[in-house]
Amino acid sequence: MSRFLRASILLVLLASCGSTNFSAPGNLDNACAIINERPAYWRAMKAAEKRWGVPVHVQLATIHQESRFVGNARTPHQFALGIIPMGRQSSAYGYSQALDATWAEYQQETGKSRAKRDRIEDATDFMGWYMHKTTTSLGISPYDTANQYLAYHEGRGGFARKSYTAKPWLMSVSAKVAARGEQYRTQLASCGR
Repeated sequence: MSRFLRASILLVLLASCGSTNFSAPGNLDNACAIINERPAYWRAMKAAEKRWGVPVHVQLATIHQESRFVGNARTPHQFALGIIPMGRQSSAYGYSQALDATWAEYQQETGKSRAKRDRIEDATDFMGWYMHKTTTSLGISPYDTANQYLAYHEGRGGFARKSYTAKPWLMSVSAKVAARGEQYRTQLASCGR
């Protein structure tokens, strides 16, 4: 075997080891299609549901809204005068769009120092942890997709202060997340999940 062929094979193997599929599943409107295409999503969400009590359909609807299932999603860049880059709108990253500080709190409280926001197992566990804390501190049912989403978006302090009431657009988004959650719940029941 020639040196060139060996080097080419080695490069292909190394490239495949380091690559991760951060793309979204093909059909985001069907929960059964999502979990059939990405069985790891189902396993991760069921594990989070078992550990934290947050139903799969609530996790699915929230991830859909936050990142559209793109594992390395980031907020857009901000520009001064329309051309001078000023950094990103926030530190939100990954499937769950967790902020740096909240992610660090999660890692410390759960002992998962190696958890990554762009790994579905960690992102769903984070979401379950966050929503469980919302349930215990604010009394919001884990099945209440709309209010869980509002507390997720605004933070528990913002939700307690009802900051969302000054944001009609957010109330509309929350209603859409709740509708999608119900759609996903019905679909999961129909495909035997």
